Amino acid sequence: MATMYRALRTAAAGALFLLAAFVVLPATAQTPDEALFYEALAAVNRGDYATAWRGFHRLANRGHPTSQLNLGLMYLNGNGVPQNYVEAMKWWRRAAKQGNAMAQTGIGSMFYNGDGVPQDYVEAAQWYRLAAEQGFAAAQDRLGVMYSNGKGVPQDYVEAAKWFRLGAEQGNATAQNNLGVLYEHGAGVPQDYVLAHMWYNLAVAGTPAGETDERNQLERNRDDVARLLSRNALARAQRMAREWRPGVGSEGVE
Repeated sequence: MATMYRALRTAAAGALFLLAAFVVLPATAQTPDEALFYEALAAVNRGDYATAWRGFHRLANRGHPTSQLNLGLMYLNGNGVPQNYVEAMKWWRRAAKQGNAMAQTGIGSMFYNGDGVPQDYVEAAQWYRLAAEQGFAAAQDRLGVMYSNGKGVPQDYVEAAKWFRLGAEQGNATAQNNLGVLYEHGAGVPQDYVLAHMWYNLAVAGTPAGETDERNQLERNRDDVARLLSRNALARAQRMAREWRPGVGSEGVE
């Protein structure tokens, strides 16, 4: 079977979460807490982690979930503080309790990888599900991987396809690749090389050029399927990818 991405290592996932967290608040701060958050954000951007830690820590103690998330990330990745998985988990749990989907996904990854906690796929799946049900695409992809591999949940390709599709429709490149894998091999969905190529193509387009190894693998997946298509079928798959827009039901584009 073509390469299917497993759940990302927590440290790598953390960098993505950190970037996403920084666009949660309005562009113009309206309150002292928002101003402090943006000061901490600016400190991160210039590499002043000590100032960032002070700002996030102050806000986190006031119950600000995005600051709790980012403080946990600093401990997870050792940004300006000694790496400490226990502290990372503490702050993520506080953010997750308030419904922060990124924190819930991060906790899931810590249990999946056994970072600072005993490895527990069942626990990981439960945390991923909490975030996935809120519509967080990265968690939807990870939950789909767990159903595909039968880790923490019974193996179920139909359920895997459901979660991959939800993430893929939001533009998540790993979910798009994984849905392509299922279409290529007819696992949980009817085998369809045109749709497999479309999703692989979208995954390539959605992966930064700097992620060379990942892009190379995605391109191999796409090009392997292309060899199975007639010229007309390949043209149709390429057109479908060009015309694709985020949103449920995009596979119906003809």
